[in-house]
Amino acid sequence: MKPLQSTLKKWMNENKDFKENYIKVRKEVLEDPEINEFLSLHPELSRREIDKSLIKLHEYKTQSKQCNKCESLGSCINMLNGYSPILKTENNEIHIQYEKCHYRVGYEKQKEQQQLIQSLYMPKEILEASTDNIESDATRREAIQEIVNFVGNARTNLPSKGIYFYGPFGVGKTFFLGAIANNLKEINISSMIIYMPEFVREIKASLKDDSINEKVEYFKKAEVLMIDDIGAESQSAWFRDEILGSILQYRMMEGLPVFFTSNYSLDQLEEQLAKTNRGAVETVKAGRIIERIKQVSKEVKVIGENRRDRS
Repeated sequence: MKPLQSTLKKWMNENKDFKENYIKVRKEVLEDPEINEFLSLHPELSRREIDKSLIKLHEYKTQSKQCNKCESLGSCINMLNGYSPILKTENNEIHIQYEKCHYRVGYEKQKEQQQLIQSLYMPKEILEASTDNIESDATRREAIQEIVNFVGNARTNLPSKGIYFYGPFGVGKTFFLGAIANNLKEINISSMIIYMPEFVREIKASLKDDSINEKVEYFKKAEVLMIDDIGAESQSAWFRDEILGSILQYRMMEGLPVFFTSNYSLDQLEEQLAKTNRGAVETVKAGRIIERIKQVSKEVKVIGENRRDRS
């Protein structure tokens, strides 16, 4: 069998148009600045190897390099969407490899970060909250400063205490949680946000499928736990002591922060937690929960106008 190169050469000689196109393409490829630089850095490559690899070199020439011909990942023109070509040599042969482009790296990072915030029954607008959209005024200055301090400290070492935000309905306490969670995800710290009334119902439902221990363990060990609207409804003594108490005890011992929102101050919450749904008053047990809350968070009052009433 005749060598491929000699057969191809003969075929080109017999097909003038193809030969002319081949010469034109070869010239364009070898005059490409990046390819020219690559070949100059590898003088060991023979002409035969260059000609043999012309298709690879042409592929490299026509592809976008690190998004220089693309406006987004969705408009990527490359053969492998989101991957940029690189020319390599091995054993005096030319090879083309692909690495993730800037857009793909950014997309994958964003996707990973989105997974850093998980929630239990939280509205979409809260999960998309940002500190850039927090309105700063004198009534909320302390709360905003505490948020800034926590996030700033978390960049070097995650604080062991979160924040217990309390104040009237509609002043933006829940929005704070979403904003903090989104700030934390930018530094690769995960958060779990729980709406307390639904959390109580979720745990009760878990008794039927024996998933309660798994869920409680997850809440215990979440990197940052956020409990929204604690005290919003009466709880059983079992939930208060065995579920909430267990979670807070573990996080207190492990130095893991918890954020809370409530319409009650800690003193008021203690009274609320002391009342069981059977009508009993258990001051001592409620006091234990409050002490654990104080160990994992700092009480901060939030006041101001009801932003939900704005037209």
